[in-house]
Amino acid sequence: MDFANTDRSTDYQNRLTAFMDECVYPAEPVAEEQIRASGDPHHFPAVLGELKEEAKNRGLWNLFHPHAGDGVPALTNTEYAPLAEIMGRSIGLAPEACNCNAPDTGNMEILELYGTDEHRRRYLTPLLRGEIRSAFCMTEPGVASSDATNIAMDFRRVDGGYRLTGRKWFSSNAMHPNLGVLIVMGKTSPDADRHLQQSMLVVPADAPGVTVVRNLPVFGYHDREGHAEIRFEDVFVPDSDILGGEGAGFRISQDRLGPGRIHHCMRSIGIAERALDLMCRRAMSRTTFGRRLSDRDNIRDWIAEARISIESARLLTMKAAWMMDTVGNKAARQEIAAIKVLAPRTALRIVDRAIQVFGGEGVTDDTPLAQMYAGLRTLRLADGPDEVHLMTIARTELRRHRTDDDGVAR
Repeated sequence: MDFANTDRSTDYQNRLTAFMDECVYPAEPVAEEQIRASGDPHHFPAVLGELKEEAKNRGLWNLFHPHAGDGVPALTNTEYAPLAEIMGRSIGLAPEACNCNAPDTGNMEILELYGTDEHRRRYLTPLLRGEIRSAFCMTEPGVASSDATNIAMDFRRVDGGYRLTGRKWFSSNAMHPNLGVLIVMGKTSPDADRHLQQSMLVVPADAPGVTVVRNLPVFGYHDREGHAEIRFEDVFVPDSDILGGEGAGFRISQDRLGPGRIHHCMRSIGIAERALDLMCRRAMSRTTFGRRLSDRDNIRDWIAEARISIESARLLTMKAAWMMDTVGNKAARQEIAAIKVLAPRTALRIVDRAIQVFGGEGVTDDTPLAQMYAGLRTLRLADGPDEVHLMTIARTELRRHRTDDDGVAR
């Protein structure tokens, strides 16, 4: 395994770090004030538009994209991993500033791999330019959506296309003012094999019958891009807007979620690093009962354990990225499942201890820690809950010890 930085990755890391220091971190309080002044928690702050232009000017745009064109070779997962981590340190601004934010990255991959020329012209190109945003509509309020084969939204076959009826929720990005397109998963063939019953359709966000019902706050936070409930009432979608044909929905969802999961984990490590920085600074500056917090053994243990945990999670994430590059996403399934459990748990524990070091201030909006906690706790459910990934890992391990009736291992 070779995790060494390439010259190209090192160059991007240096330029991205400079962009964060010079532009992104100073913009955080500005963005908060602009959103607060607007009275709309989903307001698009002007300073973010300025950051996007600056990122383009610095060549820090669409870094995630696995199908780069114009003679520019795409970054590998191993090269992109440290860049996603750096962006994760300012999770609310940096990923979108560089056009590397979820769920758009996964949706752009789907449109690239399965979309028609018209899909690419109408949606993929403006997404790559940062002109519109997208949402991925898979999770449903009425079923256990951790099992994608449960998705039950009705895609009824009609002349020339489909009629969509049902509800989705936790559709991230659906409150974004620039929302332009939805990728929707539903059931077209209820009598087929359980993994061939679902399909995916491309749906304009302003299609008749599509209604954004409400935003779903997460631990009381209304994330800027939103996590919305969406109602579909007899929405017509033409045949030309199906992705990969009928029955391809489950396979596409797995193709999409693998890279998306590793991106989430990379960003989680960046969150953990920033939380550790905050914890150390607080411990060095705060005095209780005549001693600095940093002089207390339990606080030092927390700091040391945080460093060990971050390095462990990063190494496993890099291994998964390297395997995705060398043997493919399917062969890296075990490692992707493992980091999806480990990285959010690790970051969440570090953020929790940083909150404890900050005391009451840590649970307020005066630090980013409380919102970090809310996002990371939610990530233990998003893109598959921990239990699903643990089940996947356990099945693989047990399969190695399965025996025939005569006791011979196979």
